[in-house]
Amino acid sequence: MKNKSHNIIEVKNLTKKFKNLVAVNNISFEVKKGEILAFLGPNGAGKTTTIKMLTTLLKPTSGNIHINNFDISDTDEIRKSFGIVFQDPSLDNELSAYENLEFHGIMYDVPKELRRERIDYLLKFVGLFDRKNDFVKTFSGGMKRRLEIARGLIHHPKILFLDEPTLGLDPQTRNHLWDYVKKLNKEEGMTVLLTTHYMEEADKISDRIAIIDNGKIIANGTSKELMKNTKTDSLEKAFLKLTGDKIREEPGGAKDRAKYQNRMWGGGGR
Repeated sequence: MKNKSHNIIEVKNLTKKFKNLVAVNNISFEVKKGEILAFLGPNGAGKTTTIKMLTTLLKPTSGNIHINNFDISDTDEIRKSFGIVFQDPSLDNELSAYENLEFHGIMYDVPKELRRERIDYLLKFVGLFDRKNDFVKTFSGGMKRRLEIARGLIHHPKILFLDEPTLGLDPQTRNHLWDYVKKLNKEEGMTVLLTTHYMEEADKISDRIAIIDNGKIIANGTSKELMKNTKTDSLEKAFLKLTGDKIREEPGGAKDRAKYQNRMWGGGGR
């Protein structure tokens, strides 16, 4: 069902409950076409649960989601609208870079001629064209992340979801990765919704920042607005003032994330 709007993502009164646990508690936000929105929050705040609902992997308990003018119930159209880069690696190490992209393009029914044209373009875009025939298992962590971004873009989506994409990468590789994302945003008008624990990344890359804690969005604005409203002089200080300095534990683990990825790739498409 179409929902005409200038916002490419609209979320209203979104809630997700797991028995007695309220993981996401009545949140509402919008993302404009071509905007970069960063989701910041402590461990267990509700960031990944929100991403899962936006990418159709979790059914909301209540609330409304519209993505690319489609209601979340239009699963096929929604999934065609976005690409995603997971927190954990999800490439096939026994395939070449080209074969990973080819397989993904086939999954999305990208026509053969267009698929091969798109693969060449994306491999050049992320600087991996000269390594296209090499096995992914020979790639560094940064190269794999760049390939995952290329894979997420094979079907020419309008939105890119990035779930902690630079976790475990060195500062140089992180910097190059965000340069690619900014280039995508500028040259293709790509809308980006990202989660990260790195304050400087959110400050540098995003147009707007939403801070989520205990399942609720407690602040939403530009970095300067967040600092002004909290009377602080850095995004990190603003974040700590809003969320506190108590250490949080991360629910779940690698096993849960593996299930998430298997469902994404094996459970009826994205």
